[in-house]
Amino acid sequence: MSLPWELLILLSFKACLAHGPVFTQEPSDIVFPLSSDDKQVFINCKAKGNPPPHYWKVDGREIKPELESHYSFVEGNLLINNPHVINHGGVYQCIATNTFGTVVSREAKVQFASRKARNTVSVREGQAVVLLCGPPPHYGEIKYSWVFNGQRGFLQQDARRFISQRTGNLYIAKVEPSDQGNYTCAVRNMMTNTSVLSSPTPVVLRRDVMGEYEPKIEVRFPETLHVSKGSSVKLECFALGPVPSISWRRADGNPLPGKIKINHSSGVLEIPYFRPEDAGVYECVAQNSRGRNAARGQLMFYDVEHLHWTHTLKDTQMAIDTNLQWECKAIGKPRPTFRWLKNGQLLTSQQGRHYVDSGTLSISRITLSDAGMYQCVAENDLGAVYASAELKVV
Repeated sequence: MSLPWELLILLSFKACLAHGPVFTQEPSDIVFPLSSDDKQVFINCKAKGNPPPHYWKVDGREIKPELESHYSFVEGNLLINNPHVINHGGVYQCIATNTFGTVVSREAKVQFASRKARNTVSVREGQAVVLLCGPPPHYGEIKYSWVFNGQRGFLQQDARRFISQRTGNLYIAKVEPSDQGNYTCAVRNMMTNTSVLSSPTPVVLRRDVMGEYEPKIEVRFPETLHVSKGSSVKLECFALGPVPSISWRRADGNPLPGKIKINHSSGVLEIPYFRPEDAGVYECVAQNSRGRNAARGQLMFYDVEHLHWTHTLKDTQMAIDTNLQWECKAIGKPRPTFRWLKNGQLLTSQQGRHYVDSGTLSISRITLSDAGMYQCVAENDLGAVYASAELKVV
């Protein structure tokens, strides 16, 4: 008995609406401060599909909230309640799957920062001191600040005090009696807008007084630094001893670029929008009443290009016994490599009727078993990008 044509049209319409999963938001690396009052970690992942997708993995193991009380799913996102620094750190990946196939998100590393007690630092008046921040593992842009004696505002930098935005360490060129107290390093992740505070470091003054000496450059930029086109580079230079003055020049005889920004009090030289003509040898000179010292380093132009797609995949419908060739193209510096996934599983270079050659996937004599979700992954040392498409077989 044949079906009425109205029912056939309705079934065809519903079949067109059904499709494989597609990510609209993927998880990102995160460092969570265990000192935070909020004892929950929320890892975002959203995917659309009909029927709806989702589950999660950590370090390759499937997460099952019904068996692990710390984990729960909130509209497909992952919530970790009362996380533990050892038990819940790892590499998380969101898996979107339905009856049409599976796609995997990019990997996200989750780590937790805990606080350890700091030893007391004993210094003489007039002596220099370096307080180590010891930041936790982190990703993305980080801003370092220091808090003195639990005060509301952050410690202000001047010619005598310097905070390195490369290491987070606090440098005091010449200690005064008013510097005695507790120092706490504050680390803010600008990407996740989360902060973590170190344990306080007590600084106490000894009775004897330190004599004066020539400047010792304690904070210096690398001897060789590769800078990519269009980026902003900051060179740090700070000296210990009776408060020295800091000046900058190009050691190769060329004038400093007109666009540079110099913060004389904190010893930072910034070159925005780096270009080939900005490359060269830069020198920092520290001078006080006892003498002078200099540090230099070479900035080298590095032509880097962010990884991005120039040709990606599209959902495809193929008939049985036909041949398919999919091609994805991505450019970037360093040059990317490619791999292919079917329903989240790696396709080898030659697997039956499937043949992978860099950014090209060929499938000969298509069968119903070839239907599913396919992903092309382009990656280099700077990251990875994912492209996905569904293959329907009729």
